[in-house]
Amino acid sequence: MPLRRRIGLLTALAVGLTVAVASVITFATVRSELRGQVDDALTRQADVVRAVGTFVAPRASLPGTVPPPPASVGAPSAVQVIGPDGTVRRLPASNVAIPVVTRDRRVASTGRGAFFSERRAGAAHLRVYTFPIGSGAALQIARPLNGVDDLLARLRVVLGLLLLFGVVIGGLMGRLLASRAIRPIADLTDAVEHVELTGDLSRRISPEPPAGDEVGRLARRFNAMLGRLQVSHDELDASVDAQRRLIADASHELRTPITSLRTNAEVLRARPDIGPAERDAVLDDVVSQADELGLLVADLIELARDGESASSEEREDVRLDQLVQESVERIRRHAPQTRFTTALEPSVVEGSPERLARAVNNLLDNAAKYGPAEGPVDVRVTAAGEVVVRDRGPGVPPADAPFVFDRFWRSQSARGRPGSGLGLAIVRQVAEAHGGSVIVEEAPGGGALFRMRLPAADARG
Repeated sequence: MPLRRRIGLLTALAVGLTVAVASVITFATVRSELRGQVDDALTRQADVVRAVGTFVAPRASLPGTVPPPPASVGAPSAVQVIGPDGTVRRLPASNVAIPVVTRDRRVASTGRGAFFSERRAGAAHLRVYTFPIGSGAALQIARPLNGVDDLLARLRVVLGLLLLFGVVIGGLMGRLLASRAIRPIADLTDAVEHVELTGDLSRRISPEPPAGDEVGRLARRFNAMLGRLQVSHDELDASVDAQRRLIADASHELRTPITSLRTNAEVLRARPDIGPAERDAVLDDVVSQADELGLLVADLIELARDGESASSEEREDVRLDQLVQESVERIRRHAPQTRFTTALEPSVVEGSPERLARAVNNLLDNAAKYGPAEGPVDVRVTAAGEVVVRDRGPGVPPADAPFVFDRFWRSQSARGRPGSGLGLAIVRQVAEAHGGSVIVEEAPGGGALFRMRLPAADARG
C-alpha cells in the first residue's frame, strides 16, 4: 500500500476515534443531563407531597387520600401508593400502571430507601421515583422518558453522521497533507531510482525541505552523500585515466630499451664471428640498456603508487637534514665531476624515509645531469622542512615550467639526454603524498632552483 494512502487511512482512523470518543462523551453528558432534569422534577414533586400533607396508612388499609401537587410543579404521568403489606393503589389521576418490584415493597415495609429507576409499562418508558411516606407506605411517582428517548435517538443520528463526516474529511485531508508531507520522500525515491538506473550522481533533491524536520535532514544528508559519492567517483575516474595514461606511456618508453636489447641480441646471434672489441661494445650496450630498463621499471613501480600516502606503518620522524646529507654523499660518488655545496639546518619531518630519499636523489640527479660538468650545485635544508636544490645549468624556460613534473615529459633541449622523464614526476608524487609540494623557479644568475616543501613534524602536531 502506498505511503500516501496509509497516512490518509491512519489520519481518518485518528479523526474517527477522536470524533467517536467526543460523541460518546457528548451523548453520555446529554443523556445524564436530561435524566437529571427528569429526576429533579420528580424530586420536587415528592417534596411537595411531603410538604402539603402526611400520609397516615392504617394497618390493614392504604391511606385514604393523596393531595395532588400544585399546578406549578406539573403533574406526573403516574402516581401510586404501595401499602406495607405490598398492595398497590393507583390514584385515579394516573393513566399508567407502574410495574412494582420487590425493592418497591421493601421501601413501603421499612419506611426508608428512596430510589430512582426506569420501568416499561407497555409502550411507555417511565422514570420512577419511589420514596416512603408516612408510616408503613411508599409513594411512586413516574414521568415518561419517551420524549427524552426521541431526543437521544436524534442525537445519536447526528453524532453518527458527524462521525462519518469526520472520517471522510479526515481521510481526504490526510491524503492531501500526506501528499505535501511526503513530497521530499517521493523526490528522494525518484532520485534513488534515477541514480540506480543511470549512474548519474549529479541528481539532487531541489528545493531542499526545511532543515528543522526529519524529512529535511534526510534530504540534506542524501544530497551531501551524493556529493561525496560524485567526488569519489570523479577521483576514481581520474585515477583510472591516470593509470591508463601511465600504462600507455610506459609501454611506449619500454619499447625503446627492449627493442635495443633485442637488436643487440640478434646481432650477437647473427654474427658469431664478431671481433672481441665489437662484441664487448655490443655487450656494454646490452648492460647499459638493461640498467636503463631496470631504472625505468623501478620508476614505474614508484609511480604506480600515485595518490598513496605514507601508511601508518611507514610513518616515522625523519631527520631531513641527515637524509639529504646521505643523498649528497651518494651523488658525489656517482657524479664526482660535479661539486655539491650544502647548508643543512636541523629539520624533522614525518613520513617514509625510503620515499623521501628517492625524491631527494631524483632532485640531485636532475641537477647533476643538467648542470655544467664541474659547475656547483647548492643544496640547502631549512628548519621548516624545505629542501632547495639549485644548479647552474640552462634552467627551465617559463613555457616549460608547468610541465616539468608531468610523467614522461621532456623538454626539447633534454630529448638527447639519457633518462625517461619520470624522475621529477616521482618527486612531485612523493611530496604530495607527504602533504607537501614542489616547484621550480628561475635561479638568480641562471640555472634552475627546485623547492620541495614538507610539513615539519612539530607543525603536524
